[in-house]
Amino acid sequence: MIKYFYRNGSSILLGQSETEFASISKNDLLWIDLLQPTGDQKRAVEAYLGTEIQSRAEAAEIESSSRFFEEGNAIFANTNFLSPADDEMLMDPVSFILVGGILTTIREIPLRSLDTLQLKIQALPDQFPDGFTVFVAIMDRRVDLDADLVELISKDVTKFSKRINQKEDINEEFLLDINQLQQNAMNLRENIVDKQRLVSNLLKSKLCPKDLDLRSDLSIILQDISSLINHINFAFERLEYMQDTVVGIINLDQNKIMKTFTFVSLLLMPATLVASFYGMNVPLPFADKWWSWLGVLIFMLLLVLAVWYFFKRRKML
Repeated sequence: MIKYFYRNGSSILLGQSETEFASISKNDLLWIDLLQPTGDQKRAVEAYLGTEIQSRAEAAEIESSSRFFEEGNAIFANTNFLSPADDEMLMDPVSFILVGGILTTIREIPLRSLDTLQLKIQALPDQFPDGFTVFVAIMDRRVDLDADLVELISKDVTKFSKRINQKEDINEEFLLDINQLQQNAMNLRENIVDKQRLVSNLLKSKLCPKDLDLRSDLSIILQDISSLINHINFAFERLEYMQDTVVGIINLDQNKIMKTFTFVSLLLMPATLVASFYGMNVPLPFADKWWSWLGVLIFMLLLVLAVWYFFKRRKML
C-alpha cells in the first residue's frame, strides 16, 4: 500500500495511487509512506526519487555501523521500532529515505504512531513544511513511545523487587522471568542507542537543512534519548542485582535442605552403629537379659540427644 502527502495551496492532501503521484511536483510532495509495497509501487517511487529502495532483507541485515549513509543527494537511515508482545519485545524494521525535502518510509506492519501522525499532518499543515520536519516528528513520537517502554520495564523491575523482599515464589521460573526482562531491557537499550546514532548522524550531515528550529528539535530529541539511556541502564543494573539476589536465595534454600539431610544422617549415625553391633551373631554384653532391648533403645536415644545437643551448643543448627 502506498500513501503520499502533498501540498495543495495551504492544505496537505492524501493520495494513494502510485500512477498519479508521479505528476505531483517535488516541491509540493512531503512524505511517501510504503506499507508492504508491491514491486510496481517500489519501482514507481524509485523512478520518481531517482534512487534505489532497499528490500526488507537488505534493511534487516545491514550492520549497525552502516544504518545511516548517504548517496548523492539522498540520505538512507534504517532503524527498528519496538513493540511489546506478551513477555518480549518485537523489532519491526523501518527504513527512511530523505531526498531533498521528501521523506519516504518503508515498513512491513502498521504502526499507530505513523498513522496518528498522518492525521496530524492533514489537520495542522503549517507545522510540516517539508519531509525533514515529518521525520523529526516521527522520531519524537518514537522516543516518547520508547520512554513508555522504559517506564513499563521500570514498573516490572519494582514489582519483581517487592516480590523478592516478600520472598514470594522465589524459584527458577522467577529467575527466568528476570532473565526475560533483562533481555527486553537490553533490546530496548540497543534500539534507543540506534536512534541516538541516527539522529546524531543526521545533525552532522551536510544534507541536513540549516534551519535552526529543525536542528533545535533534533538536539532536544538527542537530550531525551540520553536521558532514556541513563534510565534503562539503571533498570538493567537493578535487574542484574536482583538476579544475583535470587540466585543467592535459591542457593541458600538448597543449602538449608542439604544441611537438614546432613544433620539427620549425623544424628542417626551413632544409633545406627549401636544397632549394627547388636545385630551381629556374636555374644554381646547383656544380650541374654530380658531388658537388653530396652537398654539398647535408651542408649541409642541418649546418643541421638547427645549429638543434637552438640550441634545445638555449637549453633550449627
